[in-house]
Amino acid sequence: MSSIIALIEYEEGWREKPYLCSEGYPTIGYGFKIGPKGAPINLYQFEISQSVGRLWLNEILADLQEKAFAHTEIRTAVAACNDARKAVLISMAYQMGISGLLKFRKALKAIADQRWSDGKTEMLDSRWARQTKKRALRHANQMLSGVWFDGY
Repeated sequence: MSSIIALIEYEEGWREKPYLCSEGYPTIGYGFKIGPKGAPINLYQFEISQSVGRLWLNEILADLQEKAFAHTEIRTAVAACNDARKAVLISMAYQMGISGLLKFRKALKAIADQRWSDGKTEMLDSRWARQTKKRALRHANQMLSGVWFDGY
């Protein structure tokens, strides 16, 4: 799981103090939502250390994978993937939630069928790709190549 940790750390960055994410949720650490959308950030008066953040991240990712793999569409796609490709799917579920990843029906099917180019195309034909262009492109290229992005 250490490579997926490095991927999430790279993509999310680290903040020890609460902040509002781009979607307006109070957030801390490696992109951990800590409150409802639109809640005033001044209600969150605490900090966490990076070591605590890493513990949270490990626990969150373990739970996320267990819940994500309970869905046939995700489990089937993951089964076709090497570790670099699997990490992309986990990262997408981390960022968008499992329900968000499940909306990528065509991409998941293409990935399950090992049609990597189609998977990349479907990943980039999305609201997610329009909102987080660089991240989506890195992930889509990693899905296509099956090789870890060099920056993690």
